[in-house]
Amino acid sequence: MNTTEKAMAEQLASKLSNLTPTQQVINQTPTQQEYNPTPTQQVYNPTPTQQVIYPTPIQQAINQTPMQQVLKPELLTNNPLHQLIRRDRGMMTMSDDNMMVKQIHATHAPDGREFDVRPLFQLIEDILNRATLVADPSISAVQGRIEASEDRTHQGSFISLLESLSFTIDRISCEIASKSFGGGDAHATTLSIFNQLSTYSWDAKLVLTLAAFAVNYGEFWLLAQIYSSNQLAKSMAILKQVPLILEHSGPLKPRFDALNNLIKAMMDVSWCIIQFKQLPLKYISQDVPALATAMTHIPTAVYWTIRSVVACATQITTLTSMGHEYWISATNEAWELSTLAHKINSILDFLKKQLDLCYQYIDEKLDAETFQKLQNLFQSVHIDNMMILRALICPKDDVLPLLEGSTKRRVNIDVLRRKNVLLLISGPSILSDELSILEQIYNESRVSGNRMENQYEIVWIPVVDRSVVWTNEMQDRFETLQATMPWYSVYTPKLIQRPVIRFIKEVWHFRNKPILVVLDPQGKVVSPNAIHMMWIWGSTAFPFTSLREEALWREQTWRLELLIDGIDPTILNWAKEGKFIYLYGGTDIEWIRKFTTTAKTVASAARIPLELVYVGKSNKREQVRKCITTIIVEKLSYCWQDLAMVWFFWTRLESMMFSKIQLGMTVDVDPMLREIKKLISYDKEGGWAVLSKGSSVFLNGHSSTVLPTFIQYNSWKDDVPPKGFEIACVDYHNKLRSDSQPCSRFEFPSNFGKIPDNIKCPECLRIMEKYITFGCCHDENAFNALY
Repeated sequence: MNTTEKAMAEQLASKLSNLTPTQQVINQTPTQQEYNPTPTQQVYNPTPTQQVIYPTPIQQAINQTPMQQVLKPELLTNNPLHQLIRRDRGMMTMSDDNMMVKQIHATHAPDGREFDVRPLFQLIEDILNRATLVADPSISAVQGRIEASEDRTHQGSFISLLESLSFTIDRISCEIASKSFGGGDAHATTLSIFNQLSTYSWDAKLVLTLAAFAVNYGEFWLLAQIYSSNQLAKSMAILKQVPLILEHSGPLKPRFDALNNLIKAMMDVSWCIIQFKQLPLKYISQDVPALATAMTHIPTAVYWTIRSVVACATQITTLTSMGHEYWISATNEAWELSTLAHKINSILDFLKKQLDLCYQYIDEKLDAETFQKLQNLFQSVHIDNMMILRALICPKDDVLPLLEGSTKRRVNIDVLRRKNVLLLISGPSILSDELSILEQIYNESRVSGNRMENQYEIVWIPVVDRSVVWTNEMQDRFETLQATMPWYSVYTPKLIQRPVIRFIKEVWHFRNKPILVVLDPQGKVVSPNAIHMMWIWGSTAFPFTSLREEALWREQTWRLELLIDGIDPTILNWAKEGKFIYLYGGTDIEWIRKFTTTAKTVASAARIPLELVYVGKSNKREQVRKCITTIIVEKLSYCWQDLAMVWFFWTRLESMMFSKIQLGMTVDVDPMLREIKKLISYDKEGGWAVLSKGSSVFLNGHSSTVLPTFIQYNSWKDDVPPKGFEIACVDYHNKLRSDSQPCSRFEFPSNFGKIPDNIKCPECLRIMEKYITFGCCHDENAFNALY
């Protein structure tokens, strides 16, 4: 180039540099038009050279030149989204990810100013969920949650906050829009946003960026929704090609679906991050592993969410600038959106797991605090029982937690104020036998003449495993059982909180087997379990204190009435008549036949009036039922056809033993406890018999010695006239027992409650060995009642 040409070129360059952008477009020379086309010229008036070097998306897809067919499309494409996606196609390797974390941490310099992002996030969520092309059930569900939540966007404090943040939101919005249209690098754009938001916390960075995106995205869809009814919106919509886009919404649907999925993932992970910020620091600290792990990963989550915002904004910008034809033809972009959504959802799944662990940790802390408060409450003195009952049943005043047994109406807990309250605590099911006997005792107390109805109320507290899903079937069974109860009951097991269940199990030793905790009018525990007293003496045991229990035992002796009282008046009448009464049990029907036949033969020979009563066995319900049927058919003896009476006999007997143990009695100092234990032990080892004359029990023996005693009657019949039948029988029985003593055995179910550390044998008075056993009596009814 000579000197003249060089001077002319410099003069021309100087003139061009002084032109405005508009002048540059309008006054271009042919050469400029050829090698420096504007975006508008590229699309609407391309030169032949431009068709090769700067083809439009439609030209690339439909009318490729020979050179375009040879050259790689990636090298020829000059639209913003292809530039964004080309750079992001591999996303990031692990080393890139680590570098990215260092870069965004370098931009993070919070100034300590904090604000509640939830009202702003609620507004953003509302905008983005309403700005959607198609109805989505998940979006509808979120919309319902938004409408149901407290709307704080119209509060004065939020308006003031928005005014202070509006400049930042507008600046970020412009940044996103300009970089999206200009085809800038997504990572660089994301870092630029981080730099502009360096003084804000991680959750605030995220929400402010989402707000900036919502401004542009919401504007686009606002025009789409109202342009048909508003002239201003119509004109603006035409400029943005909105009508044309909606006209081709069918082919565009997969792209919008990908966009909506990514936006939903962005909002979900944002809400998860916000929830971390809202965790109560009183109950969780940064040292907790789950929270520490989450806080380490939150910057990465914020980065990828903001980067996804940039991708979504680029999509909308491309749609309005390049036209729907490009969107339909470009399939890679939808794949990239789906890839980002997958990455965001993976991050979300990880953060959700950490959040769940944090909530679990907080719940444990809260439960421990509530448990301690409950313990302190029971150690304090109160003027009435309301604080105690509310803490146990329902602390909320606006709930009617009880169902009244007689009217089946829900009532307030105040109905129990300053009354003696018996808390019947059990699983969601109770054995029908237990319920039947307890209902009989309760009803008798209501009609007795000493106004017992004013002295105590029963409240059923069902304890359920909170880790098990409460199904409709469980609810139906619960309501059916609840409807049969004449006393108060907790309306639903869901009212009983976890700390209360822990208190019931650890302090009152509940293990599924029903217990009866007695509270006096001031809420003080007078008995941690009066169920044994209730089974033995019924309402006579009121007020169910230990002093009352000791007093009742002092009135008792080892007599037939102790075993039969409250069960069968027929037997008591026989006792009054002075008859010999033999109670016997077991499920060996051959032994039963031999025993009853031999006992009748001996009674006839000794000329004594005899009544035989079969009382079954403590378990093996179905076998007992079969034995009862055989006894009735063969007329072997008197028996209880109602199995509830059999259950009550054995339950009372076990209650006597537990009551004595609870009072600290032992077999070496308490003869009554010794006989009770022997009878319970015999039941575990086969058949047995208790012999009495009238009310006086004179023999309590195992099947292995009682039957031989009667079979060998001829060996001791000569002792009957001088000694009397009872003494002669006992003396001979003791001789046989010294030669053959069965092992003593006691079984305490794992759900029994407080099991004694050691027990003395009722036969030899030695400390018994302790074993852990597993057993099954194949009794389906009993199993279903417990579980």
